[in-house]
Amino acid sequence: MARNGIRGTGGAIAVAVTGVAGIAVLLSVWTAHLGTAHHAAQAPAHTTAKPAAAKPVPGQTSVPDPKHPAPPVSMDIAHASDKGDRAVNITVDDGPDPVWTPKILAVLKENGVKAVFCVIGPNATANPELIKDIVAAGHRLCDHSVHHDTTMNSKPQAFQRSEILDAEKMIEKASGGVKPLYYRAPGGAFTPYSRQLAASQGMRPLGWNVDSKDFERPGVNAVLNTVKHELSNGPTILFHDGGGDRSQSVQALEQLLPWLKHQGYVFGFPVR
Repeated sequence: MARNGIRGTGGAIAVAVTGVAGIAVLLSVWTAHLGTAHHAAQAPAHTTAKPAAAKPVPGQTSVPDPKHPAPPVSMDIAHASDKGDRAVNITVDDGPDPVWTPKILAVLKENGVKAVFCVIGPNATANPELIKDIVAAGHRLCDHSVHHDTTMNSKPQAFQRSEILDAEKMIEKASGGVKPLYYRAPGGAFTPYSRQLAASQGMRPLGWNVDSKDFERPGVNAVLNTVKHELSNGPTILFHDGGGDRSQSVQALEQLLPWLKHQGYVFGFPVR
């Protein structure tokens, strides 16, 4: 296209101009067109720089909302164990409780099992020594909100934010600086916002596969049968050390942990 344009312009000028002056004009036009074509070819195209996308978390299937901070850990709800397919994760909710948490800690120690304790913020504030005992024994902490509101998934984002972040601060202060590594929504009332918020603080959202039903106090045998029946659902088992009389939870764990070992299971933590 540039070559045709140049030749056409030169021909028109050659008709109108002769002699030395004509040659000078032709050379001037040729040089001008050649320079324009050269600069057009060399000049970089003007583009608007796009903001760098957040680095994706390996394996994450959820899509983070770009309006909120990008999470450094997956915002998918964790269920799997870090010890593989033949492993279980023991999780203990709603404490710490000055009566029942020490008893559950003793059972775990006797069986060489580590667990995740999903802690309610004010309970941590009221029992900082128990939080420190949990950490010292090698267990992990989990944020379980401030008020254990099982309707959090229908509440405004500001409410969800305060429930999660305020509890995180309470737990970290009670522990002497150890941060919770997971967030479990009360009653499993997660939202995409709460999952991303927790993950942005380094807390992996934590679900469960097996609800032992110990909270309902149906009897020790009923708790054991429920766990054994539902174990094929996945590795993460839900127990409680808070919210009332947890004697059945203690007794069930005393029997369940040796049974699981006898069945060839190992004990791990939920994936992060």
